[in-house]
Amino acid sequence: MGSVNAVREFAWSPREKVIARQAFESALHRELEAVMSEAKERAAKTRQPSDLWDLEQYLTENRKRIDQRFDYRYSVLIFVFGNLIRLGSLTEQELLGLSEDKLDAIRRFTAEDSPGRLR
Repeated sequence: MGSVNAVREFAWSPREKVIARQAFESALHRELEAVMSEAKERAAKTRQPSDLWDLEQYLTENRKRIDQRFDYRYSVLIFVFGNLIRLGSLTEQELLGLSEDKLDAIRRFTAEDSPGRLR
């Protein structure tokens, strides 16, 4: 548990904040683009009223999923980045420039199979 608190207390330099924001926004943009693309395909196939509610459900579920995965609070950003890398939504390459201790913490979290991780 001590390592979790240590991760939550990382100090972020102005340069790291820029790198983190760019990586976060890029991953979020890719997720949203994928949802929009799928939603457009589903909308194009809409033939009956029930199809509208299916589309609404798809969008609602994805909004909840994205809201859960993308949290830009510095206290949880290491976990967010680790989860996004594990899910294939972000690459470690996009985080180059962060301090080695932050990258190591992200790598450790990415490698863990912890039950409390975001999915």
